[in-house]
Amino acid sequence: MGNMHFYSKKRSSIPQPFLSLPKVQQGQKRLFTRPQKVDTCAFYTLSDGQKRVYTSADALRGHGTKMILNPNEVSYMNLFINGILQSKQSYDVDKGKLVIRTEDIPIKGTPIILQMVTIR
Repeated sequence: MGNMHFYSKKRSSIPQPFLSLPKVQQGQKRLFTRPQKVDTCAFYTLSDGQKRVYTSADALRGHGTKMILNPNEVSYMNLFINGILQSKQSYDVDKGKLVIRTEDIPIKGTPIILQMVTIR
């Protein structure tokens, strides 16, 4: 074959793909929506291995927000315990308070992150 590339000599029996673009009539209007603005904040704490109720006072210094927001003022919340997303049935949130409703309490030192998302 010499210096020629292997594929340059072979002819393919596979037909080229048919590419078609939709035809748009002039003057036709299209609807585009802008992405909505989203604010995200997170409350970070560590489990002490004993309690189920965490308050804004339990926030880790220098990480995220120190407040647990009112759930009526945010679009949705996600709770992560040790990096695992928890089902809504496993926790309750009130302004300034997070209650873990699972049978087991996270072991001491386990990270707990409450993500709060507001869509404007």
